[in-house]
Amino acid sequence: MPSRTIRLLLAAGGAALATLAAGLIAGGAAVTTVIVGLPDAGAITRWGLPVAKLGADLAATATIGLLLVATILLPSGKGLLSSEARRYVDGASWAASAWAVATAFTFVFTLSDVLAVPVSQLLSVEAMVSFATSIPQGGALLSVLMLATGIAFFARGVVTVNAAAWLLGGGLLALLPPVLTGHSASSPNHSMAIVGLGLHLVALALWVGGLAVVTVHALRKGADLRIAVQRFSRLALWCFIGVGVSGVASAAARLTEFGQVFSSSYGLLIVAKTAALTVLGVFGWRHRRRSIGELGAGRPRAFLRLAVGEVVIMAATMGLAVALARTSPPPNDLITDQVRALLGYAMPPELTAGRLATLWRLDLFFAILATAATVSYLAGVGRLRRRGDSWPLRRTIAWLLGVTLTVVFTQSGIATYAPVLFSMHMIQHLGLAMLVPIFLVLGAPVTLALRVLKPAVKRGDRGPREWIVAVLHSRFVEVVSHPALAMVLFISSSYALYYTSLFETAMRQPVGHILMNTHFLLSGVLFFWVIIGVDPGPRKLPYIAKLGTLMMTMPFHAFFGISMMMMGKSVAAGWYDGLGRTWGSSVLQDQNVAGGMAWAFGEIPTMIVVITIAVQWGFSDHRQARREDRHAERDGDADLTAYNDYLAKLNKRSPQ
Repeated sequence: MPSRTIRLLLAAGGAALATLAAGLIAGGAAVTTVIVGLPDAGAITRWGLPVAKLGADLAATATIGLLLVATILLPSGKGLLSSEARRYVDGASWAASAWAVATAFTFVFTLSDVLAVPVSQLLSVEAMVSFATSIPQGGALLSVLMLATGIAFFARGVVTVNAAAWLLGGGLLALLPPVLTGHSASSPNHSMAIVGLGLHLVALALWVGGLAVVTVHALRKGADLRIAVQRFSRLALWCFIGVGVSGVASAAARLTEFGQVFSSSYGLLIVAKTAALTVLGVFGWRHRRRSIGELGAGRPRAFLRLAVGEVVIMAATMGLAVALARTSPPPNDLITDQVRALLGYAMPPELTAGRLATLWRLDLFFAILATAATVSYLAGVGRLRRRGDSWPLRRTIAWLLGVTLTVVFTQSGIATYAPVLFSMHMIQHLGLAMLVPIFLVLGAPVTLALRVLKPAVKRGDRGPREWIVAVLHSRFVEVVSHPALAMVLFISSSYALYYTSLFETAMRQPVGHILMNTHFLLSGVLFFWVIIGVDPGPRKLPYIAKLGTLMMTMPFHAFFGISMMMMGKSVAAGWYDGLGRTWGSSVLQDQNVAGGMAWAFGEIPTMIVVITIAVQWGFSDHRQARREDRHAERDGDADLTAYNDYLAKLNKRSPQ
């Protein structure tokens, strides 16, 4: 390893440790008042746990950065990694091994902290097994340990871009299990806290890891930086926005008053992190304005000067983040309410039409999704028009209508009352699964992206456009887009969810509620893409087959609604009994209303889809007729030309 790279790593590690120590002291986590007679884990655990956690975070960031550079940022050739990319994937194997080892130490120190027993006394394997299987923190750390070990093992010998991309996805997934425990799960608005922290970790890992490895790549002699830096610059902008938005959301979810920002140690550490983020934003702006241009002119030193300093500040910020995680947020009394503990907010008043229209609540996950979908789509349409190309207005309207309906079903009073009333939950379910997807697939976002994005400069390389094409032609998409499987997934969701304990389990977990709504949306998008989608796909169904698939599917939803109305017991009775709602109809009566909605609602999407297929069929016949007319005209012109040539030849042969 070159000496300049070693110096960079030492500087980054030193900065991270220094800010970690300063943050622990400032936040009060480094010193604990020992009360005689009460158990104490000891100073080794008090300092060892955050150090081990910092080591795991740094190793995780290095793993993701190495895989990101190898898979996305460096040019590839016909689906194969370049020699440089393969070296970075091998490096990711070693980094993932360090991640696994640091996570194992974190596991032991966390067990010591939870049991308030010094590490030297944790000699029982039974205690560790119980911690991993019975306590959420232990299970989350065990999941991370297994995923990191898997990445370390499978990264050896990887030569294809697809395999490296799967490893990158696994690395990002391994960041998320700890999000479900700790401050996020116990904050007043736990849904927003979990989503904010999850987005924060993913965006930060891609940003910090990507820049660190790109900087190391720049320190190598003869390295070509232009493509890697240009691609990372676009990614870094989105990561910066994601880190900023998620940081604000996480702070808002944990602090109940604005004054706590400056009156508590937790708030002051947030201020310090915000200041560091601002400095990094200035660095990124200078990169985009100056150093990238100088890099293209063959002067990489300007990029390196900023990048090295930026990496050190990022490492220091990570140390500060670990100290923040070990600092207790300001106390609040809101979580003591049973309903607030289950919902994340107080029990709403009795349902009325006015409250349904006005009691909106922020669902951060779908708010970010809707914002990104709107901005990206309109930016693509704008780029096409600036280029002089046209884009059908009906597709833009369809997309915006689909996004607007997504916001209504996930942010309005429907979402506020959905965990409280099963009928409102059913409206949300039906809207996300059977109404929103129709307009989204008619917006043709994939077709728009393929027209907007430019092909990769190097032949055989994979830019964003090539990645979309690769996904469309993948075996996975070919299998899931089969009409039979798409129909089964669309139908079986309701039966598998509501006729098992899965629904109640999902309702008790914020992430389960998010995954449930996401599944509704994705299964609907898949089904309607198969039968009315404008975007390209692995197979093209005849229009009569599309109508047949639709007509075979909708009766199952009607039967589901009827069976729900006929049930003599309530779905997720434990959940609704725990809420203790005192207004409105009973749980079973409300469930009967929900069944009636499910039975009747299917008529709306069926009518929309039938009309859409009829219109598409008519346009298809019209286009086919025009093509045949053009062929006939060309054939007629060819016959006329041949006849004229024949007459000319006869004229030459005849005597004058």
